[in-house]
Amino acid sequence: MTPIKNWLRDNLKGDPILWGIVLTFGLISIAVVYSATGTLAYKKMGGNTEYYLFKHSSLIFIGLAFVWLAHKINYRYYAKLSLLALIFSVPLLIYTYLKGSNINEASRWLTIPVINQTFQPSDLAKLALISYLASILSKRQMNIESKQTLIPLFLWSGLICGLIAMSNISTGLLLFLTCILLMFIGRVPMKPILTMIVVGAIFGSIALTLGQRMQTAISRIENFMDKEQTVFQLEQSYIAIATGGVLGKGPGNSDQRNVLPHPYSDFIYAIIIEEYGMVGGAVILFLYLAFLYRGMMAVTNSLGAFGGLLSAGISFSLVIQAMVNMGVAVGLGPITGLPLPLLSMGGTSLIFTGISIGIILSVSRSEHEAKMAATPTANKPANVLTHA
Repeated sequence: MTPIKNWLRDNLKGDPILWGIVLTFGLISIAVVYSATGTLAYKKMGGNTEYYLFKHSSLIFIGLAFVWLAHKINYRYYAKLSLLALIFSVPLLIYTYLKGSNINEASRWLTIPVINQTFQPSDLAKLALISYLASILSKRQMNIESKQTLIPLFLWSGLICGLIAMSNISTGLLLFLTCILLMFIGRVPMKPILTMIVVGAIFGSIALTLGQRMQTAISRIENFMDKEQTVFQLEQSYIAIATGGVLGKGPGNSDQRNVLPHPYSDFIYAIIIEEYGMVGGAVILFLYLAFLYRGMMAVTNSLGAFGGLLSAGISFSLVIQAMVNMGVAVGLGPITGLPLPLLSMGGTSLIFTGISIGIILSVSRSEHEAKMAATPTANKPANVLTHA
């Protein structure tokens, strides 16, 4: 076995295909963000067009470092930390809503002292809620319909999603959908799931009434429904997609990056299609579906329910957000302001995304090691790369 294969075997454990998908996303993200931020860098950084390239590349490598660190930790520890993280998230979300940095009429960010970086507490709350639901559902499979199981699920899901929705409706709604999917995969009967939807509607109504984004949400839905209405962002996104054609204009040749708002985050998929064509857009879609497939494999391969539910919940959360972002870019839904996970330029959100992916890899690593330990030594293949 070559030294490279030895290094990969010893350091990048877990599903090798998932590792390949994540690394591919990282390389694509660096290339596309560099292209999409050229004009922004020229205007804001005095002509230093490489500023955002180096900044984003650094954040990508930091995110990959957190993937590696998280995948080295046994995923079962996250079950023990999930309730504590949820309890911590509630005052953090409330404080962010009241005192957080207000950008675009939404208080979603807190500034970390010393390093002067902002982060969204909703990223922590999402991960904590998914871990908690997976833990409860796995522990109480034998009494899944009991009040002791369902009431905590209802209350925590409604509370966390409602608090997030007060300043970020789309994120709160997508997280609630992920909770519903987790309950379905966790074999919760349909009647409690319908009750969960009612609970979500109640908490969601409260969040809309008390929150900051009701008028924004209403206007975006009205603009989407009114085909006569022209929305500048969508119009520029359509132009980028239409002019990209089948093979695109080529890397770095986007024209719409100069006029499209947030071409490096909310509408980065339009820039991808403009530069790499429908072929490039299809490749990105395939990579997300492959990511979801590998994440869902843990449901069938996991030796315990918690690992499978945890991996499925995180995979659904990331891929559903990606599908919504791409759907907005091509006109299938109202504008949401959600970035494209694994590709959009970001700050500390890349760290939480890295931790999430590391947890999925930790599930596949731990389950593979458990199966190998249970296999008689004589039957173990020698010099084989770790796989899911």
